[in-house]
Amino acid sequence: MNSIVTSILTGSIKKVIVLTGAGVSVASGIPDFRSKGGMYDTLKPHLLTATPSQREELEHNPTAVVDIRLFQYNQFPYLEVRRPFILGTRSRQWLPTASHYFFKILDDKQLLNRLYTQNIDGLDYHTGIDHTKIVSVHGSIEKIECEFCKTPYDGDLFHKEVKEKIRNIYDIYDLEAPTESQNIYCPKCHKPAVKPATVLYGTNLPQRFFQSKSDDFPNNCDLFIIAGSSLTVHPACDLVTQVNPTTPRILINREVVGTELGISNDTGRDHLIISDCDDGFIELARQLGWLPELYQYANDMCDNSKVKVTKAYEDYIKLSSSL
Repeated sequence: MNSIVTSILTGSIKKVIVLTGAGVSVASGIPDFRSKGGMYDTLKPHLLTATPSQREELEHNPTAVVDIRLFQYNQFPYLEVRRPFILGTRSRQWLPTASHYFFKILDDKQLLNRLYTQNIDGLDYHTGIDHTKIVSVHGSIEKIECEFCKTPYDGDLFHKEVKEKIRNIYDIYDLEAPTESQNIYCPKCHKPAVKPATVLYGTNLPQRFFQSKSDDFPNNCDLFIIAGSSLTVHPACDLVTQVNPTTPRILINREVVGTELGISNDTGRDHLIISDCDDGFIELARQLGWLPELYQYANDMCDNSKVKVTKAYEDYIKLSSSL
């Protein structure tokens, strides 16, 4: 890691590309999909508005709730499962983490070439990073459109309709929610397919992903950072293999992932930080001497991140004053 820190500080590393997964947003209170307590683990098919056969499918395959093969026949499971996320995102219930603001510092220093985010929470757009550098690989929950004809839909209106028309399966005593879900229709094609512009399984990724991938790899990347991703979802995880073979990679994750993609701690090329994303990026900021800059954004972070960054900064100041 010392070699990477030195290369950044001396200017040898000029173009950093980041690939993020759900782990970078966990500190904000947004659970990831695959871990214990995540969306797939807590899915309760018997509560969803669905046929018996659809519920049986969801029992065996929770990912079907975000699959086009179910959505094209029944939109309610997707909207009912996503209801708290849709409403919470619109009301800014969740704030960016220290990890998100580390990427902001990279952008501030003109080091960030591209941020590929697999997350749909939109938190990357709330830090002030140049939006042209962000690629939402799987779409964003903040943009609303018809899944079938792609007609845009007003976000405030959609928020209101979700609140009034979609059951709250997580709180049956919610007096503001209906007892039965009702369709939300597209004003153009008149199909009940209005939803956040997130990519469903079985559909294509945004064209911008493929264009950016072509522009960035293999030569417009001096350092590739993977953060909070299981590296199991294609084609996003394939970016790991697109980097020039001599380009260093940093993995910050709770566990080792990507070994089948060539990630290894034995080659000298890859640097593995096995920790929560915030802890990893705070430590990296400390080694780079960027803690004061990260601390400047502390009040804009979620509470968990703010506490960690503040303590790290205070310890940094104490150590500096004692030298």
